[in-house]
Amino acid sequence: MSRQILNKNYFSRRNNKKYMGSSQFKAFCECEAAALHSIKTGASEKPTKSMLIGSYVDAYFSGELDDFTITHPEIFTKSGRLLADFEHARYIISRIERDKMFMKYLNGGAQVIKTGTIAGVPFKIKIDSYHDGRAIVDLKIVRDFEPVWAPGKGKINFIEYWGYDIQAAIYQEIEGNKLPFFIAAATKEPEPDIDIFQIPQHVIDVAAEKVHKLAPHFQAVKTGIELPVRCGKCDYCKRTKKIERIRSMDELC
Repeated sequence: MSRQILNKNYFSRRNNKKYMGSSQFKAFCECEAAALHSIKTGASEKPTKSMLIGSYVDAYFSGELDDFTITHPEIFTKSGRLLADFEHARYIISRIERDKMFMKYLNGGAQVIKTGTIAGVPFKIKIDSYHDGRAIVDLKIVRDFEPVWAPGKGKINFIEYWGYDIQAAIYQEIEGNKLPFFIAAATKEPEPDIDIFQIPQHVIDVAAEKVHKLAPHFQAVKTGIELPVRCGKCDYCKRTKKIERIRSMDELC
């Protein structure tokens, strides 16, 4: 008998082993060895303050703020007051709540969980705001809306840089109706900017091709059928690196 996936166990070690998600897929794209290690051990990177700010806002709109504050006491001072960065997160929230269109897009079903398969691989998704039959909306709190430098690509938009097009492709496929996918975004700037971006279908279709192509390989790595490829650049690869040959200085060019 399979256990139901709930908000409280969505990121559990068991479900992360059983299902792939958009974050896990993107982690495999960055470094297969590090992603596999995280799945096997249940270890994950300690969230940065920047990540926690986004999670704070997300938890507020999903109705999970009480649980979030209990889980993350580090967001408070010794006297029990919110740290300045999280007071600013509350200001971001108030800015979002003042905009009628933003709130309209956030007013779908909150944290709707669905499972399915892509290219034979089991996936799970959790939709921030699900407008059944009409739209999928994901809330993002980002630094700003400026282009981001990506090695080998130059400056690209923040949606592509953070792989939100990949997330859109996975969510669309599992939801099953190719619903329009929107990013409802707010920035962490002193005066927050807000906007709603639709990811064009042709961009999602290209991302979907990548997911279909790579998901079976990543699943084979997860299950031990294939060996993971090391990126050689991430913290995990540096921490587990073994010198096997002498390198020429010319290789540094």
